[in-house]
Amino acid sequence: MKNADKGDLDAITSQLNGKKLRIGIVQARWNADITDSLAEACLGELMQLGVKAKNVTLVQVPGALEVPLALQALADRSDYDALIALGCIIRGETYHFELVANESGAGVTRISLDHGLPIANAILTVENLEQAQARQVEKGVDAARVAVEMALLLETMAEA
Repeated sequence: MKNADKGDLDAITSQLNGKKLRIGIVQARWNADITDSLAEACLGELMQLGVKAKNVTLVQVPGALEVPLALQALADRSDYDALIALGCIIRGETYHFELVANESGAGVTRISLDHGLPIANAILTVENLEQAQARQVEKGVDAARVAVEMALLLETMAEA
């Protein structure tokens, strides 16, 4: 909707009402204690925002590097208004952390741009388990809110 309160500025805003949205979620199983909490918080918030459980698809994959491929498969179906990526990468003693963090993040972004589909990226990249635990619920909730907001925003922009 256009907001005339900004003078000549044509501002486009959206409300967080997800009752008509279809959302796909891809959850990495690696660090399952964390990713299960992310998923639980995300699903709970989606329901609070009005998204119907029957309109949510949850796909689990082995790890963060597999998330983009599953997101791409969902995006190719064209059934979804937004997607959500859930995972947890904890820094270790090798370069593997950087590889997984960079490549999974780049893959998520590429799929979003290639498909013109919002993807809320809640793949945590943390130094240790304590940091992951401190963020697991908040980031799950944030991912749900971002997905709903961006889906509605793109819909509103298309109508403007």
